[in-house]
Amino acid sequence: MIGPVIGIISTVIGGIGLFLLGMILMTDSLKALAGDALRSILARFTKNRFSALATGATATALVQSSSATTLATIGFVSAGLLTFQNAISVNIGAALGTTSTGWLVSLLGLKLSIGKVMLPVIGIGALAKLLTKGKFAQTGMALAGFGVIFVGIDVLQGGMKELSELFNPEGFPAPTVGGRIVLVLIGIGMTVVMQSSSAAVATTLAALAGGTINLEQAASIVIGANIGTTITAGIATIGASSPARRTAMAHITYNAATSFVAFLVLPLYIMLVNAASGVFSDNALTVAAFHTGFNLLGVILFLPFVGTLAKISEVMIKMRGPRLTRELDASLLSVPPLAIEAVRRVLKTGCSELYEYIAAHLRRARNLPGAELVDEIDVALDEVRRFLAKVPPPDVQGYEFHRQISTVHAIDHLERLTAEARDKGRLAMALHDDRMRNTRNDLANLLELLATQLREPLVEPDVERAEAFSRRLADERRNARPAILEATAARTIDPDTALTELAAQRWLDRLAYHVWRSSHHLREMTRKELAAQAHTSADAGLPVAAPESQDP
Repeated sequence: MIGPVIGIISTVIGGIGLFLLGMILMTDSLKALAGDALRSILARFTKNRFSALATGATATALVQSSSATTLATIGFVSAGLLTFQNAISVNIGAALGTTSTGWLVSLLGLKLSIGKVMLPVIGIGALAKLLTKGKFAQTGMALAGFGVIFVGIDVLQGGMKELSELFNPEGFPAPTVGGRIVLVLIGIGMTVVMQSSSAAVATTLAALAGGTINLEQAASIVIGANIGTTITAGIATIGASSPARRTAMAHITYNAATSFVAFLVLPLYIMLVNAASGVFSDNALTVAAFHTGFNLLGVILFLPFVGTLAKISEVMIKMRGPRLTRELDASLLSVPPLAIEAVRRVLKTGCSELYEYIAAHLRRARNLPGAELVDEIDVALDEVRRFLAKVPPPDVQGYEFHRQISTVHAIDHLERLTAEARDKGRLAMALHDDRMRNTRNDLANLLELLATQLREPLVEPDVERAEAFSRRLADERRNARPAILEATAARTIDPDTALTELAAQRWLDRLAYHVWRSSHHLREMTRKELAAQAHTSADAGLPVAAPESQDP
């Protein structure tokens, strides 16, 4: 007796393993194929709650992984590319999209038993992986994974049929409230152990088709799988930023609430199925329909209240960490483009505040910001450098490679700009010389304009204007220097006054230069054409009107 039981259990475990292996191969390959596309789609088609819902459902159905969509969404929120409310809508759509697995298993895997038909597909996919590179290799792995899924379902279904001869559904918890709760917990446990709600649903449907469990028991387990899928999102946000934790919290709250609604309507659903037994003759399809149905019900009930759900999550999870670097989420390091985007947003915020600080001091504004703001920006830049050091290196000469070059350039210029902003002596010199009033005002106007543009997510800084101003100022400095020195020798200008004026000119020149270059590189961090052209910045060697590096 023990030998056959071990054999049956081994078959079931092997079937689950094959299904999981197929899911991993297919999902990882599809994510590799559509990695940038998935990020672009999520960023482009999530402008409102309805488009975000549709995008989440479609993306999940395509990659067959709600976890992939959820984790990408959390990353987008952390990087500031997606609003919190729209992220909730994407995750609601992901919960709906993941129900496609039940239909795939019940319509193809169980009904047609196409595991043997898929063996050539697996072979072709494996050969494509071995003999080709790039997208063809990833496509081959996706095909092989797709085939392994159905082989696993075949093995799993055969094991479940044998298991049904040893276990009677009546031995499972009775169809009471307590019994259904136990089955929901079993579904949660299966999903946590398998780390895949799709695998838990497939195993449940195979057990149902094999007669190991009945319809109501299967539906209860599927409810548990719907809750268990949130565990991955919860684990991913351990130690993450507050926006990421809020997104995960909303995801968990929605799935738990939807599952609770499903738990309440389950008895009514079973009654309807029993009353129309002639129509609902396929139990696996019936459970798949129930899975999709209660998620659709969740969409209808909760999508209008996404704003309320967002507020609840915001109340439960407060923002933490330094103000300027809250978006530097460690969970983004596994997706370098998102990590760099988070860095860019931190740099944009710090840069805009630094520009406003310098402009206010050039104008002698009444409520001048204190030096502690510059200290805060300096600390943020140090944190950015440490975070950037942890980002995996990109492909040399690719778009991300040039993007990271621009990131380092931007940090360098901002660090120099903070050092210049601290130079109270040079500021006093520039303010003391009335002949520089127009230059000071023009620079302040430029700084305020750039600061306003940097605060807008879809507006590029006016780099051309900053470049023109920097070049003009450099030319004026070079042209004025000989005249000032000659006037000093002729004693028409006091030597101390002359040297003070020259130092003030150099300081303003350096300010304008670093403002131009920092805003330039912040803009370049978002430009796709950077990958197709040579890196033609001033820092790469083109002759530009750079300021004198040292004072006499």
